[in-house]
Amino acid sequence: MFRVAQLFYLMLPVYLANMAAPLAKLAPGLARPISERWLGSHKTWLGCALAIVASTAAAWVQSRLDWSGSLVSYDGWFLLGPLCGLAAMLGDSSKSFIKRRLGIAPGKPWIPADQLDYAVGGLLALSVWYWPSWIDVTTVLLLSFAGSILVNRLSYWLGIKGTPW
Repeated sequence: MFRVAQLFYLMLPVYLANMAAPLAKLAPGLARPISERWLGSHKTWLGCALAIVASTAAAWVQSRLDWSGSLVSYDGWFLLGPLCGLAAMLGDSSKSFIKRRLGIAPGKPWIPADQLDYAVGGLLALSVWYWPSWIDVTTVLLLSFAGSILVNRLSYWLGIKGTPW
């Protein structure tokens, strides 16, 4: 269980980035699509910026906490944070690009890609600081999948997201 806590802590900037991006819909006049044709209307520059700010803030807080169980040093929080946010958004946007090419409409579920896209991007970014074992990768993906379902349902219920996935 301690290892799960370590992996959750490692992925926290990625998780917060993924949760921050949908908040862009709260500022509709500022939330301009990156490319409606290629990614859909809900992938916005503001969402991407919010994701990077959230992940950077998380990494900064982690650098101040200096938890002894941490798998990486957060001394380089100013690189780790933005890279995690950007990677989470690139993972999400890559999945949206593929989804559009396959003819899957925006807002329609594509399980498990919808729940894991940002986590895969985040793991790739974090591999600069920490090379995970296959057990770690599997644990992170299972944690991310379950967490995404829970957070997305809650976000839908609160009116932050238009779909429960």
